[in-house]
Amino acid sequence: MTVLEVPELTVADGALTYLIGLNGTGKTTLLRCICGIIAPVIGTVRVDDTLIRAHHTTPATLGMHLNYRAFDPRHTARRHLRWIARARGLPAGRVGDVLEMVDLVRVADRRLGHYSLGMLQRVGIAAALLSEPRTLLLDEPLNGLDIAGIRWIRELLRHLADAGTCVLVATHLLDEVERNADRIVVLGNQRILTDQPFAQLMNTLGPGETSLEDAYLRIAGLPTDFSFGVAP
Repeated sequence: MTVLEVPELTVADGALTYLIGLNGTGKTTLLRCICGIIAPVIGTVRVDDTLIRAHHTTPATLGMHLNYRAFDPRHTARRHLRWIARARGLPAGRVGDVLEMVDLVRVADRRLGHYSLGMLQRVGIAAALLSEPRTLLLDEPLNGLDIAGIRWIRELLRHLADAGTCVLVATHLLDEVERNADRIVVLGNQRILTDQPFAQLMNTLGPGETSLEDAYLRIAGLPTDFSFGVAP
């Protein structure tokens, strides 16, 4: 079990916050705590002033997409989204709206077992947007997206944040983070190593550092030089 040491973390409304860190540092664990899937070992989680309790109904103001595999492959995208809307007490009319938002109207009645990874990501994002959430959590939503898909989600997340949504995204794609981030949270050794505005973080670049990748390697205490032997 991953035990996180997160004494306090506030993710702001109207901002796109990226959660970065190596595999196993606790990114998904943190998101699962916020969603009420698991309970934090210590402390509490609040979303839009509502206390989150593990294994209880989450507030409608929270939207989440944490696992692109969480689908019944026999269902169509439309049926999957209708099922989620019904389970959360949301109007069925939202299904058509979010299918249009994620550009899946043409294939909405195709079984999910025939969807590509990128298309499944879009279905998950559609599900997260059903309740028109004020807080949106996404875990590696860029995996499997092609260039057009990455540009689409970049613009979508920017639009949502600019409209006042609290957007928290876990990702390994630092180039994309550099393009779009308002704030950066770096996890390492199951704790927060830094939490600051992106512009402020980039202002801390030292000699020889030119990118977020350089800053991340320094903050995480990771090597920056690698030697590769050549067989004689």
